[in-house]
Amino acid sequence: MKAVVKKSAGFGNVELMEIPEPVPGPYQVKIEVKAAGICGTDIHILRDEYRSVPPVTLGHEVCGQIAEVGEKVTRVRPGDRVTTETYFSTCGTCRFCRSGNPNLCPERRSIGTHVHGGFAKYLIVPEGNVHKLPDTVDYIGGALCEPLTCCVNGVLENTRILPEDVVLISGPGCIGLLCMQLAKTTGATVIICGISQDTARLKLAKELGADVTVDVQKEKLDEIVLDLTKGYGADVVIECAGAEKSAQQCLNLVRRGGQYTQMGLFSRPVNLDLNTLVMKNVYMTGVFAHVPKAWLRTIALLEQGKVKTRPLVTCQLPLEEWQQAFDKVSAGTECKVVLCP
Repeated sequence: MKAVVKKSAGFGNVELMEIPEPVPGPYQVKIEVKAAGICGTDIHILRDEYRSVPPVTLGHEVCGQIAEVGEKVTRVRPGDRVTTETYFSTCGTCRFCRSGNPNLCPERRSIGTHVHGGFAKYLIVPEGNVHKLPDTVDYIGGALCEPLTCCVNGVLENTRILPEDVVLISGPGCIGLLCMQLAKTTGATVIICGISQDTARLKLAKELGADVTVDVQKEKLDEIVLDLTKGYGADVVIECAGAEKSAQQCLNLVRRGGQYTQMGLFSRPVNLDLNTLVMKNVYMTGVFAHVPKAWLRTIALLEQGKVKTRPLVTCQLPLEEWQQAFDKVSAGTECKVVLCP
């Protein structure tokens, strides 16, 4: 079968190539991939900015249909529409695994990074990783279940947002738009900002429920935030762009005693004035990936229609056009690009 593979370490070294079709083990399922989203992490792997273990098929934002199950599988059956968690295996015994935080396990092996991922026709994962897709969510929207779960972990599990809070989200990409919708479920007032290149994304943010959208290259974000907060600053800031200027801007605009949550992944070390963090007594949190309980909330939110993923997919391409798809993601011209094997 065809697969998009990181062949070896170093910049680039990604190709569409033929690999053997996988066979599920006793406790594993074989998913026929219907849609797989391209994550910023995939671009970082392409550029050798994020560690992977090549040769490995990329892709971890996966949605599809069960094609085959191992002999010990009892929870799902062929034909079921599913999405999947990304951790292929963890040790299960370290303090992180035992406390419900397998994302921090030192022995964690993930699809698309350590073992073959979803940029292929078929994918093998443990039975326990799959979640049935709500009937109201199609395969394209379902490909965003994994990034939505990462946002649930960041916004609802690791950030305390109250109904009276003003939340500033910097970066109106896929992660920013998901975080915006989640923040709105708490009853908070949400401001989302971006640059002029993000005009279409900011328009989409407004359609999805953002209270205020700001083009920082045309409007004065600091004046808007201070006006909405009676001069105090945002109660919560969530950085989703993974950009140095964006992060410093968030530090500048969070109120004293407020919260700063880092969702975006930087491509290189950044310089930030952490004296601001100290002098304002800001609670700063970094959030990595997802945890099991966040998946339960994700599926419930989708079933209840409180978060929409399908509108965020602005480009669908076949697996053979992976290079064009990666270029679109790198250029920032789309909100979410999905490959359809």
